[in-house]
Amino acid sequence: MSNQPPHPALLIPGPIEFDDAVLQAMSHYSESHVGAPFVNTFGETLSMLRRLFQTTDPASQPFVISGSGTLGWDQVAANLVEPGDEALVLHTGYFADSFADCFETYGVKATQLKAPIGGRPQLDEVETALREKQYQVLTVTHVDTSTGVLSELKALSELVHRVSPDTLVVVDGVCSVGCEEIKFDDWGLDVVLTASQKAIGCPAGLSILMVSGRAIERFKARRTRPTSYFGSWKNWLPIMQNYEAKKASYFATPSPQLIHALHTALTQILSRPLEQRFADHRAASQKIKKAVAELGLKQLAAKPENQANGMTAVYLPEGVQAPQILPSLIKKGVIFAGGLHKEIATKYIRFGHMGVSVTDPNREDIDRALGALRAGLSEIGYKV
Repeated sequence: MSNQPPHPALLIPGPIEFDDAVLQAMSHYSESHVGAPFVNTFGETLSMLRRLFQTTDPASQPFVISGSGTLGWDQVAANLVEPGDEALVLHTGYFADSFADCFETYGVKATQLKAPIGGRPQLDEVETALREKQYQVLTVTHVDTSTGVLSELKALSELVHRVSPDTLVVVDGVCSVGCEEIKFDDWGLDVVLTASQKAIGCPAGLSILMVSGRAIERFKARRTRPTSYFGSWKNWLPIMQNYEAKKASYFATPSPQLIHALHTALTQILSRPLEQRFADHRAASQKIKKAVAELGLKQLAAKPENQANGMTAVYLPEGVQAPQILPSLIKKGVIFAGGLHKEIATKYIRFGHMGVSVTDPNREDIDRALGALRAGLSEIGYKV
């Protein structure tokens, strides 16, 4: 059983509940960030990330930098494209708008290919867009945290490589890495960016990327300097290479405690087959989606193929708004998230189900959440 103080189960799409051992790793005594013990831990962490992303290509490169998932956008925009370049942003919700805004901040022209709420751009639409203009990068949000929409990566990457082979495939995997399958090498991906606090199960504060050798070569062939200083791979690439080789290196001070926590989380994740981890998330997701349907509620992502396995976005009954039910759920020991999509924010809630809440058989977070949702709806007069 957990030794954490009693608290409502945090079932939002990140941060998630954390395992005791991960939190204990955060209390590691202070140590030098260039001392051998920490350098060894950081090096092992980077190597474990290769296993999580399923890459064995020595040319690919993991990055772990202090920051949030948003810093991953900045790294892509600052290092892989230059002012005046073109980016095609596939839109499945709020976070595509933000990624596009990030590109524009760096002087990159962002074109959004939008789908209706709950949907995703179709492959024929993507192909048409790619044939109309040369894009340096295409970005896709693997799971959009605002809508719970899951994008298909394998077929999309195959399409890009066939139709526009010079276009880099960039995946925002903030809400997918650790709960959705990602085969970095097999699927021909160029960047997958994520953050520590979601399905990986480590406290917030780390921006995590896996970058292909092709993307690294694109970076090295830049005509201009990277347009960020802190986010520049000119500064970070040798640091990451040195740490993984167990050599002390310095550009900016990392967070030793967070790296220890990430090391612990990755050790737990990789202690059993990744296939089983993904299967656990699929099973929990199906259970939740079945219960939601039995309550007579609909998901934003109506089609099964568009539904994420680590979260579920649920429309509330007609006339019910999120602020009417979320406080009731907290009193019942469960924290859900309100809506985030600008057009329908008050009309739905978001249920995060990833990490230890799913994989630890001793936890009852999911059952407690479903029970709280039923009771909360009943209290406001909704009849199933």
